[in-house]
Amino acid sequence: MTQPPHARRLLAAMYVGLALTVLATIAPYIDRGTHLLADHIRAAYPSYLQARVDSAVTTCLVVMSVIGALGVLAWLTMAWAVKAGKRWARPAATVVFMLGTSVGLAGLLTKDTSGATGLPPELGWAGPG
Repeated sequence: MTQPPHARRLLAAMYVGLALTVLATIAPYIDRGTHLLADHIRAAYPSYLQARVDSAVTTCLVVMSVIGALGVLAWLTMAWAVKAGKRWARPAATVVFMLGTSVGLAGLLTKDTSGATGLPPELGWAGPG
C-alpha cells in the first residue's frame, strides 16, 4: 500500500526528528573527550572535588541518555503509527515534538543552584529532546 504524499512528508519529518534525537543523545558522550560538561560543572561549583565533578557528569549522562531513549522510542512509535495509518498519529506527533522541544529548551535555559545553566550552552543546544 502506497502512503499519500502528506503521510510521506510526515514520516520523513519524523525520521529527521529521530536522527536529531540520536545525535543529541550521543553528543554528551563525544563530549567526554573534550570535558566540556565537566569544565562547566567545575566552573559552577569550584569547591567540588574531582570525584564529585565526575559523579555529576555521570548523573547528567544518565539523565540525558534516558531522555534520549524516550525520545527515540517516541519517534519510532510515531513513525509506526503514521505507517499504520492511525488517525491519532499526526496530533500525537505534534505533542511529541512539542514535548521534545520543551525538554530541549529546559536543558538550555534552566539555571541550577550556582546561577549557571545546568548544561553548557553547546550541549544545551544539542540536548536530547
